Amino acid sequence: MERELALEIVRVTEAAAIASAPWMGRGNKNDADGAATSAMRFMFDSVSIAGTVVIGEGEMDEAPMLYIGEQVGTCDGPEVDVAVDPLEGTEIVSKGLNNALSVIAIAPKGQLLHAPDMYMEKLAVGPELRGKLSILDPYEVTITKAAQALGKPVSELTVMVLDRERHHNLIQTLRNIGVRIKFLSDGDVVGAISPSFPETGIDLYMGSGGAPEGVLAAAALKCLDGELQGRLMPASDLEYERCLDMGITDPHKVLTMDDMVGSGDVIFAATGVTPGEFLGGVRYLSESRAETHSIVMRAKTQTVRYVKATHFLPNKPYLQAERAVI
Repeated sequence: MERELALEIVRVTEAAAIASAPWMGRGNKNDADGAATSAMRFMFDSVSIAGTVVIGEGEMDEAPMLYIGEQVGTCDGPEVDVAVDPLEGTEIVSKGLNNALSVIAIAPKGQLLHAPDMYMEKLAVGPELRGKLSILDPYEVTITKAAQALGKPVSELTVMVLDRERHHNLIQTLRNIGVRIKFLSDGDVVGAISPSFPETGIDLYMGSGGAPEGVLAAAALKCLDGELQGRLMPASDLEYERCLDMGITDPHKVLTMDDMVGSGDVIFAATGVTPGEFLGGVRYLSESRAETHSIVMRAKTQTVRYVKATHFLPNKPYLQAERAVI
């Protein structure tokens, strides 16, 4: 993939973030998500790729735009798989909370896992713990190994977990072990990426979240030299069959980074909608200008760029309909 695509892709996440930001705190997650999706689709039309959405807003009959299988881009560039979450954290935006993102990952065609829309058990770590832990180990063993590898007491470890009832046993075990827990209200991608940013103070991410979000996080971690191990959690015969239909022959196998994002190049971009662990949110400087804070990364070079941009809003045609509604 051409390196110039990195900056093209971040323009797309910027558009989605700017479009959804006006819905912050308004209690309407569906309109926020719709605004992000519309803007992202509009901007994709100017990107020189022949892209196929492999992770998107749902099937064709579920989503009018950015559905799985949709073709995006100008169709005169490289053939790529596209994974998107126009608004990772719809509930976050509707409630005015932190860590909402607009996210995209692209990779050469056939490289990204076509993840079914179900839960995935996850264990995500940064570079220092890559290759040293196993999702198959009991929680106590994982924590002990992590503390030894990092050279610090268990009591000084911080584990990030989504605040969900399904994590009751995990949380109780972590409490008994004596680690610190930092809860996320939402934002599964942010949670999995956080251990790879030292400034967050997070050592591990544990628990279950969406499988599509797992692939997006794995793309980012490939660029950051981190690691995500996953295991799908089909909750019914229907979900099990769904895995088989999507080409996953063993739905219960442990998924490695190569399984999820392949062994070749990957580009990942994210723009903050609301302030978070490692990105600022959309900030309005005046009625006509807004500032965005983004990150864009490439696995081949492991270059990480932070992009702070100021946008002149009257020149953003994808915003006009949304601003009229609000």
